[in-house]
Amino acid sequence: MAFNNDLSVILPRVLIVSRRSVRKNKFVDFVGEYHLDLIVTYGAVPVIVPRVNGVHMLLDSFEPIHGVLLCEGEDIDPSLYEPETSGLSPEEIEEIRRLHASDTAVDKEKDSIELRLAKLCLERNIPYMGICRGSQVLNVACGGTLYQDIGKELTRKLPEDQRVVHMDYDNYDGHRHFVKVVENTPLHCWFKDSLEVGKMDILVNSYHHQGVKRLAQRFVPMAFAPDGLIEGFYDPDAYNPEEGKFIMGLQFHPERMRRPDSEEFDYPGCPSAYQEFVKAVLAYQKKLNSSTALPKPLKLNKEMENKRKIIVRSFSLAKNLYTAGIEMNPTKQSELEAGAEFLESNTALSVQQENRLKQMGATVRNGSRYIEKLKLNEERDRLARNVMGKMSVEQLSDLMSFYHMMGQICSEVLERKLNGIVNDNAC
Repeated sequence: MAFNNDLSVILPRVLIVSRRSVRKNKFVDFVGEYHLDLIVTYGAVPVIVPRVNGVHMLLDSFEPIHGVLLCEGEDIDPSLYEPETSGLSPEEIEEIRRLHASDTAVDKEKDSIELRLAKLCLERNIPYMGICRGSQVLNVACGGTLYQDIGKELTRKLPEDQRVVHMDYDNYDGHRHFVKVVENTPLHCWFKDSLEVGKMDILVNSYHHQGVKRLAQRFVPMAFAPDGLIEGFYDPDAYNPEEGKFIMGLQFHPERMRRPDSEEFDYPGCPSAYQEFVKAVLAYQKKLNSSTALPKPLKLNKEMENKRKIIVRSFSLAKNLYTAGIEMNPTKQSELEAGAEFLESNTALSVQQENRLKQMGATVRNGSRYIEKLKLNEERDRLARNVMGKMSVEQLSDLMSFYHMMGQICSEVLERKLNGIVNDNAC
């Protein structure tokens, strides 16, 4: 059981935005199980971002984000990529809505959530994989455009032998069409063992009536349908899974390319996109953790440790003297000098800081003397700079380490004291 708990902390997080549907007269959010299963299989944790009003303003709450997988959903709002309706008539738009009723109901909240996530990935180089709608979101986020309807804008303009059916509602999971794989791309690498000699074609599934019209400049195509539609693309400058780089869009669904009544994939390369994506997610998490790792505690040598103890002793005596309100033993007078020297070696403090020091007893009997020393004049400041200018790099480094260490001590002591005050008040 402990092992599983450790895994839940260690495994990277992949955000997946849900799709909204109606069930029993209520909205429900869902994500296809194949996506979730493959993400878990290859070693990451899927974190479902619900499509709920206002979530696009709460994405910071899902940090840390090690990867984003965006998949199916409704059509993207055309106003996000086209100022007009691509010359489609009102009658044609109405016909499109009738033919593809389940997809043409624009979901602006989902658009907002997914476009924000896509742009976040592009800004931070977070691994991103877009499947179907997710590939369209990626293209739009980078300035590309879409066919609002492939049939009306592309298919009808082509000769009969070049036309492709991209959506078959009567044979939803069984429908396939050929795509030509582009050589020397990740897709070619994944499916090369399944390609016939001298050919670059594979059969893919198809569940869409929209697709990439103008591919954003940063992307390179990985596959084309016979009608010229881009079926896969990636950013070659942001693709190196071993280094945590993965920015890619696939119009088809490799996770659903399975033989009838079987869980066996059409091709051995079908799950490779998920495998390489999660590999990049793991590498990105490792890189992110190393860049945000807490600094190691300072280790002082014996001489510096002795200096630290003397300073701590000096301030401790000052505090005790202030609290008790009694005269100091002359033999201990010299022990206060270490604290005085430490204070005067810093720049002059503000009035508020001086008052605070007096309240804490750090200035003890000769408060005015300490304050006078703290207000260093320009000449003494210049002399101090000259002295430090003659110090070696090693000496300056030791000095900086010492002051940093004292700052840490002060912060820790102050935090304990403040916590004590809060707890006392709470009682």
